[in-house]
Amino acid sequence: MAKLYFRYGAMNSGKSTSLLQAAFNYEERGQRILLAKPGIDTKGENSIVSRLGIERIVDFTISPEDNVREQFAVQSSGDDPEALLTHVDAPPVACLLVDEAQFLTREQVDDLLRIAVLDNVPVLAYGIRTDFRTHAFPGSARLMELSHSLEELKTICRCGRKAMFNTRRIGDTVVFDGNQVAIDGEDVWYESLCASCYLEASGGKLS
Repeated sequence: MAKLYFRYGAMNSGKSTSLLQAAFNYEERGQRILLAKPGIDTKGENSIVSRLGIERIVDFTISPEDNVREQFAVQSSGDDPEALLTHVDAPPVACLLVDEAQFLTREQVDDLLRIAVLDNVPVLAYGIRTDFRTHAFPGSARLMELSHSLEELKTICRCGRKAMFNTRRIGDTVVFDGNQVAIDGEDVWYESLCASCYLEASGGKLS
């Protein structure tokens, strides 16, 4: 039976880079993979963009109302109603890789588990565990509950300790109010901090 994997970390921990490296490793061995990401992640539009400058177009994007397992079935079969050739013969998919998985709904994470268990295709999901107020994203919380394997991708705080939390900034100002989702680069930016530096920045608050 294939498994659902969740690889998570704070901002700048190399999640997208790790995903693209995993995709390269599969394809280097002649295996077919599919890449996906939530459409709400507008950075890079329909591409996965690593902070190292590596970029790759995804096979499909996921809207909040989408059934991910149905999307996967269409893509894995070689069907694409929007392409010039609406069907091509394609080898079986060896792995589904999902970037920014924290933006998925709980139901869509359930679909990822079904793809792994019922369709026997490994699913590697990458994302952030908590938002700028230290609250779990719905998709991340569900991945923590369902995944066969959890792996933390580590990065360091400005003080040198392990970074755990993400602070949201507008200019040089740290903010603790606002919508849970605000994409990096759209008038805001994020800094990964350790617990000590986060509490210092927040005045001791955690929400």
